[in-house]
Amino acid sequence: MEKRKIGSLDVSVVGLGCNNFGWRTGQEATKAVIDAAIDAGINFFDTADMYGTGESEEFMGRAIGARRKKLVLATKFGFSMGEGKTGASPSYVRAAAEASLKRLKTDVIDLLYIHTPDPTTPIADTLDALNGLVKEGKVREIGCSNFSADQLREAKVATKSGAARFVCVQNEYSMINRTPELEVLPECSRQGISFVPYFPLASGLLSGKYRKGRPLPENSRGKDAWGPTVFTDKILDLVEDLIQFSEKRGVTLLELAVSWLACQPTVASVIAGAKTPEQVKANAAAGGWKLTKAELQEVDSIMMQAV
Repeated sequence: MEKRKIGSLDVSVVGLGCNNFGWRTGQEATKAVIDAAIDAGINFFDTADMYGTGESEEFMGRAIGARRKKLVLATKFGFSMGEGKTGASPSYVRAAAEASLKRLKTDVIDLLYIHTPDPTTPIADTLDALNGLVKEGKVREIGCSNFSADQLREAKVATKSGAARFVCVQNEYSMINRTPELEVLPECSRQGISFVPYFPLASGLLSGKYRKGRPLPENSRGKDAWGPTVFTDKILDLVEDLIQFSEKRGVTLLELAVSWLACQPTVASVIAGAKTPEQVKANAAAGGWKLTKAELQEVDSIMMQAV
């Protein structure tokens, strides 16, 4: 599989989002998904301490075992782990990193993100703490998640000369939600920062399982309060148009969603969650298709008609 750079790290263009591990996926199923991901050429695994209240990291640590050195592990801190402690103060940064190292059964985190901005802590203080972890060899690279372009600029100004800097930002981005294109992606280009999109399938809308005029799948999120605000006729019409575009080329909507993101400037890896080996294999295969310039223009035209 193609590899791209996040700072000094070489990551697969399709990564594995590990948010299902722990609370949706048990230990044995976690190992099966990780095994399938590695077999498919995925080396980039993205989790967070809050996923499964720590169990995602724990399950990953057990499942990866001796294969650790072949993989790039990313995790995040900042949201509550259930005990009420949150944020990015220097003391919390260190405590969270040490806890993640223990749960992941590793001596170094390849990429450590601040999961969300902390308005109570100056970003300079957070960066100092993260730089300390890098100097100690406990973290290789640092990144941020859910940051705006203004916050990225603030972090750049606050980074001391020679110190570790944010090399990656992870925000929501998909064919349905293109908000990062307005400010964040251009700022990434200016600063030389990689971008990692989360929710690449728009919470399942781009998976191909939701079709206009057809019943929603069992256990679908569309059957709860989230559904009526998302599964509008306008959105479902767009999905149908994108499915037609994909089928003409002998690919699935999922393959289109992943490959389209991989074609966008500054995107390093498209991380998609998976609960089964079959799902992770499909995600990995999607990274093999490269849209032509003409195809990208046609997709843009389809999406513009839906605005």
